[in-house]
Amino acid sequence: MRIREARISDIPSIQIVRNAVKENMLSDPALVTDQDCELFITQRGKGWVCVAEDKIVGFSIADLVENNVWALFVHPDYDKRGIGKQLHDIMLDWYFTQGTTTIWLGTAPGTRAASFYRKAGWTEVGTHGNGEIKFEMSVEKWTQINP
Repeated sequence: MRIREARISDIPSIQIVRNAVKENMLSDPALVTDQDCELFITQRGKGWVCVAEDKIVGFSIADLVENNVWALFVHPDYDKRGIGKQLHDIMLDWYFTQGTTTIWLGTAPGTRAASFYRKAGWTEVGTHGNGEIKFEMSVEKWTQINP
């Protein structure tokens, strides 16, 4: 497996991973368009993909405009292999080289994702959107966790 920066040509594979997940599923896959993905990886922030067996099996995208994790997903066939942690860490390392603004994300309560973020050191600060848990990570905390 290897992690590399996401490219526009990766978007079809990113969409496959996004729509394969069993938690935090989109109510309508058309809600996240290819154009949205392109905007987030080329203008609003940056993305990374994990490639295994010559295919994209996970991705992460940080948004510098809204200071949040726009996406972090791993294909269910590749769960529990450390891919999410690798994508998470490279994304936060990059994000905090861009500035010191606290980053946030939202995820559904009671999910493996919520547990993942708690274990990774994120702080629960309330709710967001349609009852999602809102988590935050400061540069100070990230530096302590990942020196």
